[in-house]
Amino acid sequence: MARKKQQQKPAPTDRNFAELTHKFKNNIYGTNKGKIREAVLKRDLSAQVDWLTQSSGKRILDVGGGQGQLALYLASLGHHVTVIDISEEMLELAKTRAHEAGLNDQLHFIHAPLQALDTLNLGQFDLVLCHAVLEWLVEQQSALMLLKSQLSETGLLSLMYFNHEAHLMANMVYGNFDYVQKGLKVKQKVGLSPNKPISQTNMATWLDKAKLSVMQKTGVRCFHDYLRELNKADEGFDALLALELKYNRKEPYASLGRYTHLMLKQA
Repeated sequence: MARKKQQQKPAPTDRNFAELTHKFKNNIYGTNKGKIREAVLKRDLSAQVDWLTQSSGKRILDVGGGQGQLALYLASLGHHVTVIDISEEMLELAKTRAHEAGLNDQLHFIHAPLQALDTLNLGQFDLVLCHAVLEWLVEQQSALMLLKSQLSETGLLSLMYFNHEAHLMANMVYGNFDYVQKGLKVKQKVGLSPNKPISQTNMATWLDKAKLSVMQKTGVRCFHDYLRELNKADEGFDALLALELKYNRKEPYASLGRYTHLMLKQA
């Protein structure tokens, strides 16, 4: 009897959000989650990048910049921002917003994946942003090295990623015990659920090998995602945001944020 040929599993691939552009617009950027995220990132950048509002004309690279929320903000401060994204639809929305804001001269858009950074010859930047991208990639550590290669000698890296420990904690709070027991793995990925959350231990190892040191660690959504009654976020958003900003750079809360934001410099 002929032996049945074993079917090979397809190799894992990075995620492209072309088909989810409007879901992102409605489900993330236009929600309390998005407002908290934007407020935290702007606060952290202002606190750690001393030239941000003191000078103009700095070179900034936003990798996976999506619809351009932060890129437009940084361009409005007088800096030159290059936005690279794998989704053409996302970039079109960003271009429209740039035009409406009168910031076309400050922004440059490139349709390409993060992995193309080593072939684009963009030069080096004073600030590189990479927010909520690594958790969708197969080769995360090599992506970090590519981001570092774009930094000038005194350049800073703003890195935000989906936090494995917070993902586990949230699912325990939700009562998803089977999911946690299976190592937070499911056969079918949910549309906006990141593929590969990153643990604090892995990130620390990668940063050490990349010779990047942490200037500031912040949790993004340290409290919001654990609320028993989500309507409380609507009813008392200002109070919630104030408390997020008050505690999210302190432990243990910083390590419980659904996302972790690191401000990094070359060691």
